[in-house]
Amino acid sequence: MSDLQDTFSVLGLMSGTSLDGLDICHCTISKTANGWEYTILNTVTYPYTVAWAKKLKDAFYFDKSELEKLDLEYGALLAEFVNRFLSEQQIDVNFIASHGHTIFHQPENGYTLQIGNGKILANKTNCTIINDFRSQDVKMGGQGAPLVPIGDQLLFKNYDACINLGGFANISFNENQKRIAFDICPINIVLNKLSQEIGLPYDKGGTLARSGKINKELLEKLNSLPYYQQNPPKSLGVEWLNETFLPQLDTTLPTEDLLRTITEHAAIQIAKAIPTVAKKVLVTGGGAYNSFFIKRLQSYTEAEIIVPNKELVEFKEALVFAFLGVLRIHNQVNVLSSVTGAEKDHSSGVIIEPV
Repeated sequence: MSDLQDTFSVLGLMSGTSLDGLDICHCTISKTANGWEYTILNTVTYPYTVAWAKKLKDAFYFDKSELEKLDLEYGALLAEFVNRFLSEQQIDVNFIASHGHTIFHQPENGYTLQIGNGKILANKTNCTIINDFRSQDVKMGGQGAPLVPIGDQLLFKNYDACINLGGFANISFNENQKRIAFDICPINIVLNKLSQEIGLPYDKGGTLARSGKINKELLEKLNSLPYYQQNPPKSLGVEWLNETFLPQLDTTLPTEDLLRTITEHAAIQIAKAIPTVAKKVLVTGGGAYNSFFIKRLQSYTEAEIIVPNKELVEFKEALVFAFLGVLRIHNQVNVLSSVTGAEKDHSSGVIIEPV
């Protein structure tokens, strides 16, 4: 398969920390004389039910047997969504690349866990599955994250840096002929949490934040957290958020002021992460729709902040996981040691054939 085929029809599956649903991106990825090229054909987000969102959120506290059961159940849920999509679109694909859903991410303890059982997914969809992209990197001493930068480097080379505004904000760029990438700070995971506490799913367009005041004391406290002084490779997880970031928040402050202060904090940290030589920066992920945040970010950097079309904003990560699968099928490097800190570049992902 690896030598004979230059164009693949692939589904990329992505479930992020925001717990809004499963993103599916159907794309073709081709190897050409000019490098890799992609075409997005169809996309969909299948929302999680309230019960499933709660289960995925609470899984952090599950014991081993509960997690094993959830892994199987979630694999079946992914298969249900995939089969629905394949039938609605009336398509066949070469394979499916699935990120799974992250429950634990503790690379410092040599541990990361993404659920969504590959065998069940393969058998119920009758498709080849590539999943578990992170574990091998952690075993090789890496962070297991971020994994999207190889896609940034090979599919989005017209930009000087790529930023994803998901639960956490991350960035990738080339420096001294190496790809550098890291998680910058929390963003949607905190902004959404605060909005949900007052009965809103999220702060649409940053309207509430815009109406709040910056609390200077809190802003200084957040900006001086030790993580921001660390050099990459580095990555963030829910554990750090719960233990380090959230305890800083003064819950007696009005929600608008908290949202405003965290927005400013994220804008400052993200702008600091953008290389000074960058001219064009691609921004994707749900946070790209937060027009107030984008305005605050632009005020801190001379680089042009570019928010692309809706498909790329929402499905770039799912697209890149499809691409990671293509690289894995070709046995080409899809994880960069310059990004994760692993002992070497490698080709990661477990290939599972249906039985």
